[in-house]
Parts: sequence; structure tokens; C-alpha cells
Amino acid sequence: MIKWTTSAERNIVKVYDFLARSNPKAAVQTVKLLIEGIEKIDAFPQLGIRLEDFKPREVRHIIIGDYEIRYESTDKAIFVLRLWHSREYR
Repeated sequence: MIKWTTSAERNIVKVYDFLARSNPKAAVQTVKLLIEGIEKIDAFPQLGIRLEDFKPREVRHIIIGDYEIRYESTDKAIFVLRLWHSREYR
């Protein structure tokens, strides 16, 4: 089961809003691509690369298109923690 944190929900809205200003169709396609990619994590929770800084938690990241997604895999669910464009200054 995939669950989105409040931060991740805000992040995907931010992505959509940014893209929609210049190209609403691209905004919809990008969000759809991200959601579909994230849904694949449910079947393959170890798909992403584990982030050692978060041990003992099982926090991983994957790249979908130009976006990095961080998620945490637990016995109860997979939590989408954050997502951002790879060129975004962090």
C-alpha cells in the first residue's frame, strides 16, 4: 500500500503548478508519470537505492524522469516522503 506524506503531496502539487504555468498538458503528463512510477514501488519496494544516512529506517530513492523520489518501506505501507526535480537546489 502506498501512502503519501503531507510533504510529498505538497511537492507533487508544486511540480504541477510550476509546469502548468507554461504547459498544462505537460503538467498533467508529468504528474501521471510520477504517480505511475511510484505505484510500481508497491510491487517492488526494494526498487530504489537505500539511503544509508537514514539507517535503521528503510529509506530509499528512485529517479523517475527528471524527478527524485524518496520513500520509506515499512511492514505496514510504503510512505512517499518527498519528491523534487533533479535540478532543484536542495
